Amino acid sequence: MKLYILLSFFFLVKGFNWNNKSWRTKKVNQIPDYDDLEKLKLVENELSKKPPLIFAGECDNLQYELAKISIGNGFLLMGGDCAETFKDFSTERIRDNYRLLLQMGMILTYGCGLPVTKIGRVAGQFAKPRSDEYEIINGSKILTYRGDIINDINNRKPNPTNMLKAYYQSVQTLNLLRGFSYGGYASLKRIHNWNLDFIENTIIGYKYKILADKVTKSLNFMNGLGININDDIFKNTNIYTSHECLLLNYEEALTRNDSRNNKPYDCSGHLLWLGERTKQIDGAHVEFMRGINNPIGIKISHLIKPIELVALINILNPDNIAGKIVLITRMGFSNLRIYLPDLIRIIQSSGLNVVWCCDPMHGNTIKTENGLKTRIFENIKNEVKDFFYIHKQMGTFPGGLHLELTSEYVTECVDDNLLINDLDKKYLSTCDPRLNGLQALELAFIVSEIMNN
Repeated sequence: MKLYILLSFFFLVKGFNWNNKSWRTKKVNQIPDYDDLEKLKLVENELSKKPPLIFAGECDNLQYELAKISIGNGFLLMGGDCAETFKDFSTERIRDNYRLLLQMGMILTYGCGLPVTKIGRVAGQFAKPRSDEYEIINGSKILTYRGDIINDINNRKPNPTNMLKAYYQSVQTLNLLRGFSYGGYASLKRIHNWNLDFIENTIIGYKYKILADKVTKSLNFMNGLGININDDIFKNTNIYTSHECLLLNYEEALTRNDSRNNKPYDCSGHLLWLGERTKQIDGAHVEFMRGINNPIGIKISHLIKPIELVALINILNPDNIAGKIVLITRMGFSNLRIYLPDLIRIIQSSGLNVVWCCDPMHGNTIKTENGLKTRIFENIKNEVKDFFYIHKQMGTFPGGLHLELTSEYVTECVDDNLLINDLDKKYLSTCDPRLNGLQALELAFIVSEIMNN
């Protein structure tokens, strides 16, 4: 009966005419109630006239790369801050997070012998979903902080003009990223320069130096053979952007019809993902995302039923286009072995084209006695290892990693050197705990070794 209801709804939805405003006719979750609707409308209109942040052709290129990953001819690395903020924006921060992704990508490429597609949680990751509308702070009940694009950590009233601030900061971020990617910073000749200062004199830093030395020797060897190591393939790299498709007022305003094919793309980011709290089949977010031609990520926890996942994919990708859907598991290390095999099995039997990606962060969040969120690094590593083990057993390809990380040496996730009592030494995240640079590189080496073996 459940199968019949879900599939019937799928065919019904497919028949509806879609436009970038049709989500407004559906049930809305995780979008704030703005007091000043006139100001909201003015901001939406102004955004709708702004240039796109990304281009449809770039989305198509990403989809092509993801299609190759879906059949085992590449690997996906998604990473970045839990949530971007206005106050922490700086060139140095963007550069250092970018070079951490470059390092991780090189470690993975060297280990698995596959091209690595890099997608940053950046230039749009300003909104955060929340389980509760209100929270208690110092005995007072106040609105929950939902990210800088919606409200301020100190002033919780939703402000529509924050969408314009997020747009302009995203413009600057993308300018920097494109400059780094195509201006020589990403050149393999600079592989030693990517190392972060606080990592250099550590065991992980030493492992990276050995790898960088091997890459440099390989480049010298190729140069000796007459291969042009100044070619763009050695100097440039693609970097894509992603964020959760949460604040639909912002996403609607930045949706454009491409001049090549007249198809709609959400031009706020290359890949948008559907969150755990917004994937209701009859909800506004699914309605919006079924109409855009970007690659789409779907966060899936242990709570989703296999047949619900199939119905959701069919709605978002009715033509079963390869590279369109990235399934991002976020189950927690204790749930993954129990629930993931059934999901893989039904995707296999349904013949659906997907990229399997592991988010080992969100399912492993715990709270300390004083209410501070943290994640135990050992649990994160175990979930990643289990992810690869399960896919190997079932004959499917474990296509990627999705991580909340920062280049800074923060003390937000517990490991052998950072204990619970150390968390508040440098806990900088406004939302969820992130891997620091050392932890992120260690995880990249672990995955590299697994894939190499």
